[in-house]
Amino acid sequence: MGNFVVKFHKWILGFVMVLMVPCLFGYMNTRVNYDMLNYLPDSMETVRGQQELLDDFHKGAFSMIITESIDSATESAMIEEIGKVEHVDTAIGPGSLQTANIPAEILPDNIYQTFRKGDESLIAVFFDTSTSADETMDAITEIRKIVDGKAYVSGMSALVTDLRNLSESEELIYIIIAVSLALIVMLVFLDNWVIPFIFLVSIGMMILINMGTNFMFGEISYITKALAAILQLAVTMDYSIFLWHSYREYLKNEPKDKAMKKAIDTTLSSVLGSSATTIAGFIALCFMSFTLGLDLGLVMAKGVLLGVLGSVTVLPSIILLFGDRLKKFDHRTIFSSFNTVSNKIIKYTPVLLILFIIILPPAIIGYQKTNESVYYSLSESLPSDMEFAIANRKLNEDFGLANVHMVLSSADLGQGQATKMTDELKSIEGVKSVLNLEALTNNEIPEEMLPTTITDVLKSDKWELTLIVSEYKTASSEMATQIEKINNIIKSYNESALLVGEASTTEDMIKLTSIDFQVVNAISIVAIFLIIAIVTRSVSLPFILIAVIESAIFVNLGLSYYTGSQLSFITPICISTIQLGATVDYAILMTTRYKRERINHHDRKESAIIALKTSIPSILVSGFGLFAATVGVSIYSSVDMIGSMCMLMARGAIISMVAVICFLPPFLTFFDSLIIRTTIGMKNLTKGTK
Repeated sequence: MGNFVVKFHKWILGFVMVLMVPCLFGYMNTRVNYDMLNYLPDSMETVRGQQELLDDFHKGAFSMIITESIDSATESAMIEEIGKVEHVDTAIGPGSLQTANIPAEILPDNIYQTFRKGDESLIAVFFDTSTSADETMDAITEIRKIVDGKAYVSGMSALVTDLRNLSESEELIYIIIAVSLALIVMLVFLDNWVIPFIFLVSIGMMILINMGTNFMFGEISYITKALAAILQLAVTMDYSIFLWHSYREYLKNEPKDKAMKKAIDTTLSSVLGSSATTIAGFIALCFMSFTLGLDLGLVMAKGVLLGVLGSVTVLPSIILLFGDRLKKFDHRTIFSSFNTVSNKIIKYTPVLLILFIIILPPAIIGYQKTNESVYYSLSESLPSDMEFAIANRKLNEDFGLANVHMVLSSADLGQGQATKMTDELKSIEGVKSVLNLEALTNNEIPEEMLPTTITDVLKSDKWELTLIVSEYKTASSEMATQIEKINNIIKSYNESALLVGEASTTEDMIKLTSIDFQVVNAISIVAIFLIIAIVTRSVSLPFILIAVIESAIFVNLGLSYYTGSQLSFITPICISTIQLGATVDYAILMTTRYKRERINHHDRKESAIIALKTSIPSILVSGFGLFAATVGVSIYSSVDMIGSMCMLMARGAIISMVAVICFLPPFLTFFDSLIIRTTIGMKNLTKGTK
């Protein structure tokens, strides 16, 4: 590999630069999905119900518009204009009944009060495209222009539209912040003023190739788009640093071409193990039933592979182009000897082991409690002053309307059975009103008198649609109980009935991700355990290394519980796997050196001290690099789902760094005899080694 890269380094650079052109096109044309509910399995009833609604009624997204201080004529004109917007299937409000010469006052009280209160009224808008489709978001934007401050547009599609606008305005700033802070770390910790910029160019090329090749997936989530570049920079920076250090070491005794050949071969053989653990962490996410994990996992695993490839092809090629000119920009590194720190850590081994035992129980308790305080509603991750948030708040406060369930029941159910089902649904606690053909007619308005704009919304040849207005918020315990009662009632009348809507879909997501958390965690631990066992050729060392990093994960997530921080439901799942995969490398680095020193017949304390003082510089650069790439984004981001994930990654990097430096050497020395007996290549150590 080294011979090939050195010989063809100009061709390699040329090829990569040409490859960046289609990748830039791919990056710009990869669709971004902003709706978390789209990642539920197609087999779930709520997802099938949404598809039936779209296929049979040609209605996907649904939104409520709140008007205020406008007369009926203006409202009717507004409804008519909204109805003409492309991909708006139907717009219905009190004005629709007036157009059909039906006095709104003869509606059942609960329905009338649901749609009109004082000088405010509601317009229900159905779209013929899905909640997060580009066409729906464009339609929402057009509707906002039509209402022009005279009305408020609520609902999931409005939320997704605002989220798209916010994310697109912040994504470039995320990159600038991450790159700037990572650059500062490299300038401080490395020994050359120019090489950090070369690193960024090399890593940047690989990031563009990674993001551009996402085009083959069709679309990626906004979480993946926002985090992928930052994470790839953070976790692959180490590979570049390793190549640079190896190159500089060989350069002392070899000409630059030969030094680079050796550096490439050394780097490739060394980073394969560490990159494998990182990739395993991301691949574990692919086993989530909630397929956002597959989305993020595939993109990041691909990014790490490209990062390794870039560090042994693109980076050496650029360094060789600069040649001896790089020496002009050398400077002294800030690292001094870590002898004192290393000696003290080994000296206080018993104290540190006791400290570990004291910290662990509350960390585990906090870790377990974290899942009890996560939020599932996407609206909670966004600023409260956004347009959709103002509309949703007004809908809740003025109309007592927090959610709308949609029930699809058989069109052949019969009026008597349908009326009984409607009456039972009305009696459920928290249900404000029920709207279907039976509720509208109520023996006062013959079905024939209703305009087709209303009957076509509520009935097809196959299904009848029932709208249930709820006072309860999405993902609340009251909502979970209400959904269970609704399902029990509709299934008792029609076994094939389907419940659709944001609240019921979110409830499915809650049940699904609670299982995913356990599955992903187990898979990542087992996969990384096997990789460590192969790399270290040991049975006992994987237990020790994973115990140290898992304890750091417990502390990281446990702190969120003890500080009262609410996290998005996806954060604990991702952090557990990413922190394990990305920071276990610190432990592997130190353990590998410890093994080498023990095999060279140093005693356990001397081996631990040498391993510590030689590994600390690399661990500090890696840990602070991951911290720098994520902490700035966590502070700046207005999207809490992105901000909190970056904050926990930044905090996790520091905690893992401290855990490896302070607790791993005591573990290695304490379990030394066990390690010797269970590690290939160490069993023949003489008893004379202490």
